[in-house]
Order: sequence, then C-alpha cells, then structure tokens
Amino acid sequence: MKLKVGFDAKRIVRNGTGLGSYGRTLVNDLIRKGEDIDIHLYAPDEGRDDLRSQIIEGAHFHYPQGQRSKVKGRRSIFNSSILPFFNSYWRSHGIVNDLKRQEVQIYHGLSGELPIGLRKAGIKSVVTIHDLIFMRHPEYYHWIDTKIYEWKFRKTIQEADLIIAISERTKQDIIELGHINDDRIRVIYQSCSPRFSEAVDAARVATVRQRYLLPDRFILNVGTIERRKNLRLAAEALPLLPPDLHLVAVGRQTPYAKELPQSDRLHLLSGVPDDDLAVIYHLAEAFVYPSRYEGFGIPIIEAIAAGLPVVACSGSCLEEAGGPACLYVDPDNVEGMAEALQAVLKGSAGRDERIRLSQEYIQRFRGLDVAAQVLELYKELV
Repeated sequence: MKLKVGFDAKRIVRNGTGLGSYGRTLVNDLIRKGEDIDIHLYAPDEGRDDLRSQIIEGAHFHYPQGQRSKVKGRRSIFNSSILPFFNSYWRSHGIVNDLKRQEVQIYHGLSGELPIGLRKAGIKSVVTIHDLIFMRHPEYYHWIDTKIYEWKFRKTIQEADLIIAISERTKQDIIELGHINDDRIRVIYQSCSPRFSEAVDAARVATVRQRYLLPDRFILNVGTIERRKNLRLAAEALPLLPPDLHLVAVGRQTPYAKELPQSDRLHLLSGVPDDDLAVIYHLAEAFVYPSRYEGFGIPIIEAIAAGLPVVACSGSCLEEAGGPACLYVDPDNVEGMAEALQAVLKGSAGRDERIRLSQEYIQRFRGLDVAAQVLELYKELV
C-alpha cells in the first residue's frame, strides 16, 4: 500500500524562485524515485499555469471547495473580496478536514508553516524551515510582519512531529530561537533543478542573449533585489573591475533597487522565466551572491551546477552552500569584493580548478539523494 503524503503547494504554484523552486524540485525528485508514495499537492488556488505545469506526471492537485479551477472545471461561489480570506483560512485550518477525508498519512509544510489541528486529527507532520531571518534580523522586515511570522513559527513547531532544517545554520537558529531540542530536527539540504547543469544549444543561447540584450561579458546575481541581499556591494565593486565587464541581476525589484549606483554596466531583469534563467547562468562569466544573511542560498548551487565560479559573503551559511573552493568576503568590503571577482574571471589562475572542486562539492545536494533522505524521514514517522 502506498504511503499517502500531502504537501503545502501554495509556493509551488505561485513562486517562480526561492520557496517555489524548493517545492517543485523536491516533489519532482520524489516522483522520479518511483517509490511507493502517493503525492497530493494542496494549494489555495491554481496559481500560475507555467509553474504548475513544471510538476511532472505523478502528483494530484487539490484546491478548496468552491475555488474556481481550470484544472477541475469548478466555478467559484465566492466573490473576489471574500475568496482570499476563505483560501487563507482553508490553508491554515480547513484543510485538515480535507486531509482526513482523503486519508492523508503525512502532511509536509514546504515553506515553514503547518495548518492548526494536524496533531489532534492524528495526521503526522513534517515542516521544512528555510530560515529565521525575521527573528535573527528583524530590521529587514516591517515590525507587524515579524510578529506574524514569529507567531506562525511557534505554532508550527508545536504542531510538527519532525522539522527539516535546510542548513546547519538554520538548525542552530531553530534550536536557539525556538527553544527546542535537536532530536526533532533533521538537516536535509536543498537541491536544484537538473536544468541548470544541462547543456544549452547555440541557437537558444543566441535567442536569450538577444531577448534580454545581455552584454558580452557579465557577472550574474540572482535573487530578490532587496536590502538584505546587499546587491549594492557588487555594484560598488564594478568600477574597480575591467570596463567591459557588466553586472546582471535577475529578480523581483523592491524600492531598494533605486538606491543602487546608477551605471550603464548594471542591468536589472525581472519576470525572467525559469527556462531562460538557466540559459542566462550559462552565458555569465561568474556569479556573485553578496547577501548578508541566508538560510541556505540555492542560487549558489544553481550557478555551480551551470559551471560558474562563485563569490559570496561571509556571516551566515553561504560557505555551507558553496564549499571551500568558492571565495567569500565581508559584506561591507567593496575592495575585497572587487579583488575576489577579479580572481574568478576568465583567464585568472586557478579558475578552472575552483569550478571543478565546487562541482564535486555540490554532489551532496543531488536531487535524488535529497529525496531519499526525505523519504526516510516519512518512513520514520509511520
């Protein structure tokens, strides 16, 4: 008999990167393993067609009763002002009745949240916690948001049978800030989609370069353009690097983007589809990730998989993600950032060796290996 596992799929169908990528990659890897597992994805709405369609065949989507769905053909009985509140309530409370009715044995919260009432309903639960930046560095959030996120975190760790931390750094934050013992926590790293390591044909490369008017030589950054991600450090290092070298940053822009130095060598791209992003990685000369604090840093893994050398910042868990062959600098050291980037550009001594060693290091994050660890966790619960 197959083990029936439900997943929180809100981010899977809504988020192009970050939590969405984590959920889609993990679910697809679990399907590819071909184990006796019946996968059910629960989302408050159908989200984006392009994201939902990235889930390979073998999973079942579920939505709240009354939610209009192109997939199921239902029509909404709620008006547009009530529906968001209904869907939010369903995801945090009402979903438990659906899980019971459909005899789900384990529910996995993929983005740090669990519905209230799972324990009482006798449903085992796992939650993946990616980071506690809202508690460790509340200055990057609105104070109301930090209170809401902290309340959800504390309710979730009360509800969860087991907790997945995506790094040792996150595990230590959970222990310290959540005041819980480590016997309920397992460190299971993230993996990235296999598309980042796949070869890209010349015609596709030319199409993507023209579509985004990409320069001949550029350093790439991927992630939301916000204060914590610290893109300013790389932008301020740019004038210290060769004049034909550009900086391309791909990600959703916040008001912080307006604070970046103005330069015709700085290019900000938003709304880039996943398939195009994989090609952009292959077009870059190096990757920079100057974030001040992360739970893990999956773009580093994607960049290494695509064959890029990486420069990141010290102070959180990025060394854990990239390994010893990447270069790390203080998040306020502009000259140090410029020197590190110069050291990984094409033609620099040791560049090829850094790439080779980094690619060996990230084998520990291979998708099917990560999926196997998660499956063992499920079996441990039942």
